[in-house]
Amino acid sequence: MSTSSELGPLQTGWHFENSYARLPEAFHARVNPTPVAQPLLVLFNRPLAQTLGLDPSAFAGPDAAALFTGNQVPPGAEPIAQAYAGHQFGNLTRLGDGRAILLGEQLSPSGARFDIQLKGAGPTPYSRRGDGRAGLGPMLREYLISEAMHALGIPTTRSLAVASTGEPVFREQPLPGAVLTRVAASHIRVGTFEYFAALGDIDSLRLLATHALQRHFPDRSASEPPAPGLLLLEAVMERQASLIAQWMRVGFVHGVMNTDNMALSGETLDYGPCAFVDAYDPAAVFSSIDHHGRYAFGQQPGIAAWNLARFAEALLPILHPDPKLGLARAHEVIECFPGRFHHHWLAAMRAKLGLFSAEPEDASLIEDLLRTMHRSGSDYTHTFRNLCPHAPTAPPAAGDAALTAWRERWTERLARQPQPWPEVARLMNTHNPAVIPRNHAVEAALAAATTGNNLGPLERLQAALATPYDEAGQPSALLNPPPPGTPACRTFCGT
Repeated sequence: MSTSSELGPLQTGWHFENSYARLPEAFHARVNPTPVAQPLLVLFNRPLAQTLGLDPSAFAGPDAAALFTGNQVPPGAEPIAQAYAGHQFGNLTRLGDGRAILLGEQLSPSGARFDIQLKGAGPTPYSRRGDGRAGLGPMLREYLISEAMHALGIPTTRSLAVASTGEPVFREQPLPGAVLTRVAASHIRVGTFEYFAALGDIDSLRLLATHALQRHFPDRSASEPPAPGLLLLEAVMERQASLIAQWMRVGFVHGVMNTDNMALSGETLDYGPCAFVDAYDPAAVFSSIDHHGRYAFGQQPGIAAWNLARFAEALLPILHPDPKLGLARAHEVIECFPGRFHHHWLAAMRAKLGLFSAEPEDASLIEDLLRTMHRSGSDYTHTFRNLCPHAPTAPPAAGDAALTAWRERWTERLARQPQPWPEVARLMNTHNPAVIPRNHAVEAALAAATTGNNLGPLERLQAALATPYDEAGQPSALLNPPPPGTPACRTFCGT
């Protein structure tokens, strides 16, 4: 395997620093990507490359495909697979990067640090007899949805490239293989802490907490006591409360909220069985294996709290020298989560309704609208976006009596704030997307790309989702709910 491309780091823009690779051996295993037969670049994210400080023109030739499949390793990279555990559907399992390899940490021109990870790059010591590979369809899905989430303004890992391998992967049927280049603030997870807690390795727990604070919460890492574990728990709790509220704002269902998919950075991590609700339904589930609705749309705040409780348990040995005091302080932090989530959710939903101020009855106003939508099977995205095509006194397009009555209450509420209608409409139209990754459109685009070798629908969909708050020129398939009779979306693990 080549360890450098024809162009050097100064020409391409690679600027690696590898702080995680400097942690002790217990944190990771050093492993190189496994070369593939016929690397071919499928998608490349030029704007993200520029943000990272990379020169997009340097990735136009065949070397780019070799780089983004792992056949070549960029200068300065120190490839590793990270160790972690995770509660998967409630059961703790020792995991680790079974098919993902962290190349290193790119320092951008702004000074920000980003993990550059190859997903599907071959087996690692944590593969558990797996092949370490990934299919083209799931990698294209992650690229598409993660970039759509970024455009919606929701914290997320991002996708720099997808490259096909020229080799099949074997699941229920043979699939074309691919590698995704994922970009993240880091890949430190709740499950990373669970890994060392399960081993009883308190020194590694303390070192990991200090590392995570310095990387993601430097303002807190410089603080005086309490202990780093407590500072970290408080900071992660707040970011997760904000993140889940943003998921709920746009109708996003993660689908697999295992603790190994909860990133300490507060970014959305992993896009396996994910989808967006069409008709509003708190019980919406899209994962083929979530038979009991553990990770349903409306369950996400509660699952986040459950995951944070597992995080607190892992941190208990380093929360306080007195175990009883540590447990008491952990309870205090976890008990704050529902209130902090509700705070962020109310703020997000007020913006969707054009409310600049806070009044005590706002929560009931929002919840009554959601109940009305649920009873009538109203489309979540369409209903909110269509609240403000004109003035608030305009009748709802559907002519629903309950929605008409609710709209009168909303109009009275708007009248009690000083902002004129144009400002209200501007606030609403920057918080209510006109288009989302409609599940039927995503599935059609992925099918065209993977079975018909036609990237056109995917590229057009990606272009539309890059400006989700802009209605002009958007395809009707995204602006409107799916046509009657559209099969229910069913997604699978495997990304």
